[in-house]
Amino acid sequence: MDPIPVDSSHETIGRDERPVHDWRAGQLTRLGIPGPVAEAVADHVDWHQIAALIGRGCPPRLALRIVL
Repeated sequence: MDPIPVDSSHETIGRDERPVHDWRAGQLTRLGIPGPVAEAVADHVDWHQIAALIGRGCPPRLALRIVL
């Protein structure tokens, strides 16, 4: 079986990028996304889009699914 190709651009967070990741995860958590999920998706979603959906009444988990 051939190995699955992995996009390594998100594999390692550099020292300078960690504060940004933590801040994004914090924003997602404040919007109602569970902490472990927020940590996992923080570098892959635009939290502004999620905030806009939630602001219009969309439940947090559904907003995340829409944006992903």
